[in-house]
Order: sequence, then structure tokens, then C-alpha cells
Amino acid sequence: MQKKFTLVLYFVFIGIYAQSQERRGILKGSVRSDNENVSFASVGLSGTHFGVVTDSLGNFRIANIPPGKYKLKVSGIGYFPYEKNIEIKAGETVDLSIVLEESKTNLNEVVVTGTMRTVRRSESPVPIEIYTPKFFRSNPTPNLFESLSIVNGVKPQVNCNVCNTGDIHMNGMEGPYTMILIDGMPIVSALSTVYGLSGIPNSMVERLEIVKGPASSLYGSEAMGGIINVITKTPSLAPVFSADLMTTSWKEHSADISSRLKLGKVYSLVGVNYYNFWEPYDKNGDSFTDLTQQKRFSIFNKWNIERPDNKQASIAMRYVNEDRWGGQTTWNEKWLGSDSIYGESIFTRRFELVGTYQLPFSEKIMTNFSFNTHDQKSYYGIIPYNARQNIAFGQIYWDKSLSQNNILLFGSALRYTWYDDNTPATALADSSLTNSPVKTVLPGVFIQDEIKFSRLWHLLLGLRYDYDKNHGNIISPRMALKVTPADHHTIRSSFGTGYRVVNLFTEDHAALTGAREVVILEDLLPERSYNGNVNYTYNEYFEQSVLNIDFSAFYSYFTNQIVGDFDTNPNQIIYKNLDGYAVTRGVSLENNLQLGTNWKFILGITYQDVFRMIKAENGGYSKITQLHAPRWSGNYTLSYSFRNSLTLDITGFWDGPMRLPVLPNDYRPEYSPWFTIANFQATKKMGKHFEMYGGVKNILDFVPEDPIMRPFDPFDKQVNDPVNNPYHYTFDPGYNYAPMQGLKLFLGFRYTL
Repeated sequence: MQKKFTLVLYFVFIGIYAQSQERRGILKGSVRSDNENVSFASVGLSGTHFGVVTDSLGNFRIANIPPGKYKLKVSGIGYFPYEKNIEIKAGETVDLSIVLEESKTNLNEVVVTGTMRTVRRSESPVPIEIYTPKFFRSNPTPNLFESLSIVNGVKPQVNCNVCNTGDIHMNGMEGPYTMILIDGMPIVSALSTVYGLSGIPNSMVERLEIVKGPASSLYGSEAMGGIINVITKTPSLAPVFSADLMTTSWKEHSADISSRLKLGKVYSLVGVNYYNFWEPYDKNGDSFTDLTQQKRFSIFNKWNIERPDNKQASIAMRYVNEDRWGGQTTWNEKWLGSDSIYGESIFTRRFELVGTYQLPFSEKIMTNFSFNTHDQKSYYGIIPYNARQNIAFGQIYWDKSLSQNNILLFGSALRYTWYDDNTPATALADSSLTNSPVKTVLPGVFIQDEIKFSRLWHLLLGLRYDYDKNHGNIISPRMALKVTPADHHTIRSSFGTGYRVVNLFTEDHAALTGAREVVILEDLLPERSYNGNVNYTYNEYFEQSVLNIDFSAFYSYFTNQIVGDFDTNPNQIIYKNLDGYAVTRGVSLENNLQLGTNWKFILGITYQDVFRMIKAENGGYSKITQLHAPRWSGNYTLSYSFRNSLTLDITGFWDGPMRLPVLPNDYRPEYSPWFTIANFQATKKMGKHFEMYGGVKNILDFVPEDPIMRPFDPFDKQVNDPVNNPYHYTFDPGYNYAPMQGLKLFLGFRYTL
């Protein structure tokens, strides 16, 4: 009897359990972002144990959920958190399609630039700004140089109104103080600073990591002001195929195409970039091209090799071929080098090789290498400039964990530079006809120790030693401290020194123009700097909104600084080591607000005071404000996304007055006016793979006035005419403070598979 009763109870409980299981629900779906699957995102119901991680295709499934109302939470590295109230009914299957928004403020993003180690951004003692291609799509451009115009504290400065050469100013410091890296390797420097940035195709970029402040202790010379590290896409994670085509009302045409392949254990990513603008415009009526004519072709190929234990092995190559010219609109190649019709013609060929290989040991020992060759043939009016530069770089370092809270990194690097041109920079002292290429070997060793005392305190100490045969021993210390006094609040401070060995003809375009004579008064010593930065960030996550506030204060003190003197003689640029000191100081503030999935606001503002103090004859100092360094500047972005996959973007930047290179008795103002360059764009997604975009750039049609002095006499043949030129003005194309291209319409489409 007892056995029969037990058997009955068993079947009753089985029936009750089966019935309860039938009454439970299922939650499934997919997580995507910008038509791409989001792998390994966390999906869970708040306050319960129900949660999973999405698979490689972004799909998830949670079963046996009791009926009820829940709060669904989804999060992924590099994305804004997603929350949604849902109800699970008995026996129901809820199928959701979740779209995550990329976030440049997410503290879980992985970074490598600040410490040369892979760490989460929130853990880095060095403040790092991250920008993804999606951020730059709000203001599409054909190259990386122009994209940086909407980044706070970063200013792409065009230095010549004829050939449109440019460099990147960071916190008021000129281009040579910013090191440009590709996958952590110094690839764009010296000669290529002038033209190298415009040849980087957007299709190869995974993200940009920007460090504002000293980094010479890890990266050596040229990292005095900061670093822009271009992180290229990982071939195994890149789209199978993508294309971005754009055209403008100025008859500019650009194409950015990439494709991913897999051959056994090797993934390959091939990217091609093409830009064509060959339509001389002269809308300001000065008989000179408003924008330089350009034909540029670039191809990029990166290979990743699958190895045991996920050890790294990759190699990437890039080739750039560019032909550009600017000048009088009637110029063509038959006038090359003549003094009849003025033109500046630059033909550039460039090849780069970058690689990483992790040695097959139990310890993490990394090797990096890079090589680039840059060949330039050019004419600036009647002055030829032909140059070639080869740079080889090798590095090995050991990333060693002494304990869970103490990580040591030390290594060595060797840099070899070969440079030759047709200027006095490489001529033998006893011969103006025989060249002696400059060969520079720069070995160095570095060490870095990261110590995490607690959740509150995180300290980084670094030291680098380099040896230069001309300048001897160079030591660059560094210290960074991260303090987390409370949730959502982080304070970071860094202090260090930097140095830079200068080659005028490879870095300063003004030294190449035919408008002024170059005068070098002495053997130039390496520049030295002492830098300090303090950064505060506040991050708050609301139900479906995110607020990020980023505040920084910076100060740099320079000795031996080399700056061209445009003021002493209007016909000369005088170079020498500064007899005095120079200072760059200021503050910046950026607010980033996301309201739900619809609204995005970014507002940045920077105040900077950049000047030199030069010893005067009376024993005191006179203050000279730095050229092209506006005291006030900023950026703004306003985006709204409709439910029908339509997004509207307003982006732009603004600059306050900046000092400009004027001539004695110049009728043009010494300081530029306040101005803004505003852009509008509409983007419409059509299905999973296709989107169209279009809009207006420079809505206000703002262009500088009188950008070229005496454009009708570019060879100064009538400069001494006492009647028509009583002040002896000379031809000078360097009066620039804003893009010369006025209002233009643009239209493009993207396809991603």
C-alpha cells in the first residue's frame, strides 16, 4: 500500500512540474549595432539569475523564465548599456531585436596606447580618448586628416594656401610635437608629417586612441605633445565586404572599399582608397586655386595568423601614390619650375610595413617592427625639392606580472633613419653639388612599473634612455597617478619630460616655399620639454541615458625650442634655438550626453595660452604669442535618430582669434576673426546592409579673406615698385586660419556585408 501511495505522489509531482514548465516562457533574440553582430554581449534579467552571453552571431536564448514583469539589461564592451521593461507570459516566446549604440565614453573599452599594454580604459592611469569610425561618420571626409576637425583640442592646421600642406596641432602645440602611430608603431613622422595623414584610408581604421600629454618615456622622440594611434581593423572581425562612395558639388570623388578573406589559419583584410579632385576652382577671384588638385590612390593589406594559445602574429602593408598641385589656375605641367606661371606640384610615393609577433614563450614577450619609405618629387614655384626618407624601427618588450597589483614592462627599441634631399641639409660642407645623406641611429631602453595599491590609488612610473650620436644621452622620466575617490569619479595626473631632434626641411613646410629665404643661425640642439596634465572624468549611467564630463588642465615648459621667426625680416624665416623659454598651458572641457537611443549631444571647449618668452637687450623678456594657436576653440555634435532608421547630424568646430604671419605694415589683420564651420548630414539606413547619406558642409560658406599676399606677382618681379608697392609687400601664401573651401553639397552610400 505504501509503495502504491509513493508511486501516485511521484506521478502527481511529475505532472505538476511538467505543467509548471509549460507555463514558463522563453526569451530569445539578437543583439546588433550598426548592421553588425555584437558578440559576447551580456543579456540578463535584473534581480534574477537568468542571463546569458550572445554567441558569435549576436544571438541569445534564455528558457524556463517564470511569468512576470522584468527589466532586461544588455551590455557590451564599447556600447551604451541597454535597458527595457518586458513581460513574460506563461508559455510565451518573446523574440527581440536589440540595437546597441556605440559609445566613445564607455569605460570598458580596451586601450593600448597609454601604457603599451592591453587594459580596459577605466583601468588605465593615463587618460585616453577613443574615437570609432561611427563617430567620424557624422561628418564624412575622404581622409583621416580632415576627420580630426571635430575632436576637441585637436586642430588640423593647413599651413599653405597653395599646396594645402597641413599638420595636427594638439593643445596648441604644432604638428611635429604629435606622434602619429599605426598599430603602435611610429609610421607617420618627419618628412611624411606634411602629406602622410591624408593617405590613411578610413576603411582600415578600427578606432583612434588619442593621448594628450607627454609620452616620450615609452615612445621616444616626437611624443612631446601627445600621440594619435591609428588602430587598424582585426581581419577576422572585419566585415566580409564594405564600400563607401562619396561625391560632392565641388566634383570631388572618393571611394573606400575593403574585403576580408580567410585562407586556412590566416585572415586577410584588403582596403583600397581612391580620391580624385581635378577641377580648379577660383571662387575668391585671386587667380589661384582655392583648393589643391589631388589624385590619390592607397591600398592596405593586413594579415592575422591564428596561433596556439591565442598568441599574436600580424603584418600589414600600405602603399600611397599621390599627385597634387596648386597655384595659378592657368598652370599646367609645362610650367613646372618656370617663373612665368606659379604652381606648387608635389608627387609622393610611400610604402609602409608594420608587424607584431609574440614570442612562443610562457611569458608575454612581444616584438614589433615597422619600415617606411617616402619618396617626394616637388616644385615650390621655381624651387625644386626632391627628397627620400627611409625609417626602420624595431622593438621588443616583456610584459611581466610580478603580482596581481604590480605589472612590470621593460624593453628596448632601435630606430634607424636615412634621409637625403637636394637642400643644404644634406650637402657636404665643402661641396654644394655632392650630397651626404643623413643617417641617424637612435637606440633606447625603457622600463615601466604599474602599481595598484587599492581600488583608490593606481601609480605608473616610467623611464626611458636614448642615445643620439650628436646630442649624447637623453633621459625621459614619467609618472602618472590615477585616483578613484568614488564611483563615477576618476582623477588622473601625469608628469614627464620629452625631447625632439628637429630637421627643418622635413617638418616645416614654410622652409620649402619660395616666398622667403631660410636662415639657420646655429647648430640646432634638441628641444626639451617638461609637461604636466590633470584630468577629471565623471560618468553617470541612467536608465537609458549616459552622461560623460571630461575636464583637463595642461602645462608644458620648453627649452631649446625651435620656432621660425617670421617677424624680424619679411623676406626670411630665421631658425635658431630659443634664447629663453616657451610655454603651452590651458584647460579643456567636453560634455557627452546620450538621451535614450534618439538624442546625442557633444560639446567641447578649449582655452589655451601658447607663447614664447625671448630675452631682451635690457635683460628682461618679451612675450610673443604662438602663430595659429587660438586661445578659444571648440567642437559640437548634435544627432537625432528617428524610429524609421533616419539620423540627422549637425557637427562643426569653432575658433577664436589666432595670431597670423603678417608682413610689416600689412593691411590684413594680425588676428583672425571668430568663426565656425558647421555641417549638416542626413543618413538613411535601408535594410541590413545599405545606407545613404548626404548633406551640406560649411553651411555658412565661411572662407578667409585675402589668404594670399600679392597673388598677381608670385615671383616678386615687381616687389620694389615704389608707386604700386610702397611698403614692399612680397608674395606670401601662409596667411591661413580656416579651410579655403566654401559651401558644398555631398552625397554618398555605404554597403556592408
